[in-house]
Order: sequence, then C-alpha cells, then structure tokens
Amino acid sequence: MDAAASRAATRRRNAAGVAAAAIFLSGQALLWFAYYGDGAKRLIGDEASYQQFAIGILGGGEWMPSTIWPPLQPLLLAAIYAATGIHVVAAQIVQTLLFVGCAWLVRDIAWRVVGNVRAANTAAALFALNPANAAYAQWLWPEVTHLFLVLLAFRLLLSPAAARVAAGAAGVCVGLAMLAKSLLTGFWPAFLLAFAERTPPRFRFVAAAWFLAGLALATAPALMHGWRTFGRPTIADSSVYNLWIGLTDRFRSDYVEDAGGTTLAGFLASGATPQERNRIYLRKIEDYVADHGIANVAAAQAGRQYFRLFSAKTPLVSQLPGPACAGHLSVYRASPALTRTLTIANDAFHALTLAACAFGLACWRRRPDRALVLIALYGAYQLALFAMLHVKARFLFPVMPFLCLFAGAFLAALRDRLAGHGSECIAFTTPRLAAGALLGALLLALAFAGPWLDGLCAG
Repeated sequence: MDAAASRAATRRRNAAGVAAAAIFLSGQALLWFAYYGDGAKRLIGDEASYQQFAIGILGGGEWMPSTIWPPLQPLLLAAIYAATGIHVVAAQIVQTLLFVGCAWLVRDIAWRVVGNVRAANTAAALFALNPANAAYAQWLWPEVTHLFLVLLAFRLLLSPAAARVAAGAAGVCVGLAMLAKSLLTGFWPAFLLAFAERTPPRFRFVAAAWFLAGLALATAPALMHGWRTFGRPTIADSSVYNLWIGLTDRFRSDYVEDAGGTTLAGFLASGATPQERNRIYLRKIEDYVADHGIANVAAAQAGRQYFRLFSAKTPLVSQLPGPACAGHLSVYRASPALTRTLTIANDAFHALTLAACAFGLACWRRRPDRALVLIALYGAYQLALFAMLHVKARFLFPVMPFLCLFAGAFLAALRDRLAGHGSECIAFTTPRLAAGALLGALLLALAFAGPWLDGLCAG
C-alpha cells in the first residue's frame, strides 16, 4: 500500500470511529432523556428487590439477604451508595462504565477469534450502539455486571498462553459472575478446556489449579454462608422455581400474564429452607409432566421458549409506552416520537445482528480452535438452559457479544469481498449462503413473530 492509500485508509478509520462515537453518545442521550426527561422511570420486578436489599445492607442487614437472588448485585449497589448516597444515577454511571468495558472486551475477543481489526470493530459497534444493550446499564438488574465478568474471564482464558495469575484472575471472575447470576453454575467446569493444548497435546494442570483457586476464593464466603444457614454449601438459586414457571408460561412474549411475580410468594412460603421448597416444587413439576405427557410438554416448550429468548420486544421496548395487552409496561414516560425512535433503532439493530450472525455462523470456515470450542459450548449451554427454564428476553444478553462477533465477522468479510479482497474466516459459497438465509429467516421469525402467533391485542 502506497503512502496516499495508507493516509486514505487512516482517514476512513478515523471517520468511522468518530461516527461510532457520535452514534453512541446520541444513543446515550436518548436513553438518559427517556429515563429522566419527564420523571424517573420506576423500578420494576427484581430491580426493586435489589434496591431494597442494597439499602438493607447499608443499614447493617444480612449481606446475603435472599435464597433466590445471588448477593453480588446488592453488594455492588450498597458499595456505590455508601460512597455517593442512595442515588440510582450513581449506580447507572458505574454500570455504564462497565458496559463500555464490555464493548472493549467484545472487540478484543473478536480480534483474537477472527484476526481482523475491521471485524472486531464491527462486532463492538453492533454491541455498543444497540440501544437495547446500552439500556441495561441504566437498570438495577445484574446483567451488565455479570456480562463484564464473563467476558473478562473469556478474555483472560483466551490468551495464547494464559499465565498462572491470569488463570487465577479468570477463576475469580467466573466465581463473581456466579454471585451476580447463577447461570454459570452448570457451565464453569467447561472453562477448564482453556488449559488443554493440542500441539503438543497436554493439559496445564498448574494453571488450571490457579483457576480453581480463584473460583474457590470468590465463592467460598457465599458457600460457607449456605452451609451454616441451611446445612449445605449453596449459593442463592432459583432454578427449580424458574423451571416451574417455564413449564407453565403461556405466551411467547414478556410481561403478558407473567406468572413469575405472582408465584414467588407461594414458592417462598412453601417451605422453611431452599431444600424443602425445591423438593415440593420438583414434585409439582413431576406431577405436571405426568399429567400433560412428556411429548406435549416438550412440544409446548419448543413452540414458546426461543420466541421469548430471541424476541425483538426487548426489556427496553417492553418498558416503553404501549398497549398493556402486548406486554408493554409503560414505566418510561417517553414521548411518542422518542418511543418510536428507540423502538425503530432497537428493531433495526436486533434484526441486523441476528441476520448477520446467521450468515456468519453458516459461512464460517476456519477450523475450530480452543476459543471457538469454548464459545460454542457457552452458546449451546445457554440454549439448552432455556429450553425449559422461565425465559425473559433479557436472558439473551449474555450471548449477545458472541452473536455480534459472528455478525461482525460476516459484515467485515462482505465489505472486503465487495472491495475485491478475500476472507480467512468467511466463505461465500452458495450452500453456505443458502444455509445462512434459512437460519437468518428462522431467527428473525423467532424475534418478530411471537406476538402475532399469540394474537396479542387481537380485536
């Protein structure tokens, strides 16, 4: 490349960076105005519980106040409020910084997996500029905290040769992520694959021991608390409760006759300990499956769960003004124009990410390495988990960075192909493109067809 071409490429990169920054700041301004412009949005669902727990901790209350919700988010909120006073905006600023950190980690992981700077930048842009993703930083759910820890663990473990200290730090991140959300409880052993090497074949036992030590260090206080309180080393967990709700959900969309909140009180009152409550509800689950038949239950789950998971009616759209019969909570007091703007941006980014990811997966041709195996297992675990458990649209957030990774790889390769260049990762063959089109159509149907199939607001 000659000097003139190099300068032109640099100008294009700089212009793209400035444009991305401008879009991000504009999106932030819209989200902050929607939240506070006409009175602050009220807290909903678990948000209110996390806020109450944090205030209780500040007042000298129990540091693990729930057997349902893990303790890290209330502890984080309490730590922020201890420094700033009880102001939700302080937590939002901290979580926005964590969200920016997530975007940086998405870019770094994508660069390591794809090996292409443009693909890495595109993946980070798809993640950070999507208002549905950025809005999580303004809510008190632990989604951003959990995701930052998960991505940091991936980043530490996907280094070419993770040092012992990096392995230990990754273990701490995984342990803390489990204390933010219990989703990784069944998956964390898979991270040990990061210490298996193909050439020469060996397993780095010392580094793996550091990882396990970090994991134990992060989770030991919570496990000891569970042992002293309930007689077994356990962290707060809602899996059995969410399995029961997942089996009895009716609609393919969030917040339509949602039974989660109304069932929780009965679940908590059903037994004195988590073990008792789980035993009672496992029997209810067994009776439910026996009454309905396992084939009917499986068919019902298959026809509902992934509509809820991939739904374009994200928590942002669900909380904006709209008809209650379609699951809109109207807790934002946004104007019709702002509501339309955010909804259009939400739908456009959601559709682009899913469609481009479908083509990226179908057209991927590089041989799977350790990083890809871990990412594939993580995605498969999430899909398996939500085949049965109660699903909210926000549960797609933990895998959104990896959807953006494959979407960014495809879009960057498409741009290179139009410019006459090849790609090491993406193959534009007819069978692969056909498979991508079919997968993309399926994901878009899951994203947008649920409310129509349910007939919400009909008549």
